Amino acid sequence: MRIIVAGGDGFCGWPTALYLSEKGHEVTIVDNLVRRKIDDELHSNSVTPIASLQERVDKWRELTGKEIKVYEGDLNHYDFLSLVFKNERPEAFVHFAEQRSAPYSMIDREHAVYTQQNNVLGNLNVLYAIKEFEPDCHLIKLGTMGEYGQPNIDIEEGYIEIEHKGRKDTLPFPKQPGSFYHLTKVHDTHNIMFACKIWGIRATDLNQGVVYGLNTEETKKDPVLANRLDYDGVFGTALNRFVIQSAIGHDMTVYGSGGQTRAFLNIKDTVRCVEIAAENPADQGEFRVFNQFTESFSVQDLAEKTKQAAAELDIEANITSIENPRIENEDHYYNAVNTNLIDLGLEPHLLTQDVLKEMLNEALEHKDRIIVENVLPKVTWK
Repeated sequence: MRIIVAGGDGFCGWPTALYLSEKGHEVTIVDNLVRRKIDDELHSNSVTPIASLQERVDKWRELTGKEIKVYEGDLNHYDFLSLVFKNERPEAFVHFAEQRSAPYSMIDREHAVYTQQNNVLGNLNVLYAIKEFEPDCHLIKLGTMGEYGQPNIDIEEGYIEIEHKGRKDTLPFPKQPGSFYHLTKVHDTHNIMFACKIWGIRATDLNQGVVYGLNTEETKKDPVLANRLDYDGVFGTALNRFVIQSAIGHDMTVYGSGGQTRAFLNIKDTVRCVEIAAENPADQGEFRVFNQFTESFSVQDLAEKTKQAAAELDIEANITSIENPRIENEDHYYNAVNTNLIDLGLEPHLLTQDVLKEMLNEALEHKDRIIVENVLPKVTWK
């Protein structure tokens, strides 16, 4: 299958591109490399050293004999995107190419506007490119479980049956996004749903939980293929920050009460979920939603698990609570449905102590790269 992975230089996109290539697909990466530039802007870095994109694909070809094409450019430039579609004629378009950090979108007006423009308009360009050049192309779009918020009812997969004043209907599940970034994903959802309705596009929205882990079988083939590991207060997830803080002897900083509960999955499951979606495409005109996660944990749960893993490596890790920089519910009900991908064959990799120790050992190996002042939050929602 001819597959474009947009955002293929990123944390999710790079291992996905390798995985799909290993499985025999013709993979093309499209990326503007902005994530690397944001590291410079934030005076931050990946804990793991990461090679240039060209070095990565060259090493992959050297090791496997498989070629991954690369186009460096921006989805917001429609002439560029049109050229990619004309040249590659994709059967599936995997869309990871969006600014993915909630804190980054909340820095100030400029970052909020950039996030909205980059994400929403770039996605709109993809929809038009599919319509104009490859109407049978399957859009596999990375959404987020954060679109739903934390409602006091079970979270269904994209849709919910409502009975109101004696009438029933199946409607999109209500959205309660928690940042300007999360709002872009909601806007994307509405735009894709509308495009499917009026143009007959086929699309799968993967509402992904928080991704943890680092390596896949493909990224472990050579250090040049290594994936990035973010840890700062802007792009680092809670689990990543806890791992890095433990490795450098810093208290693990739980925001508020630590009761905030979210959905999670291993990076190995991310790549498999994309493969499942590609191999089982949506029907023409269908907009379907898969909740892409395997487990749910509170922030306090994650800190306790990290503390236990650290102890097994003879690291004394402490947990402390700090003022929550976000505006969010800290103690709430959370129960989400995730049966679609399981029914299609996903066999989850769970958050075990071995996974946490692997991450801790990686952090210890590259401890000299960690910028200590970056492990605490600097962006507030207020």
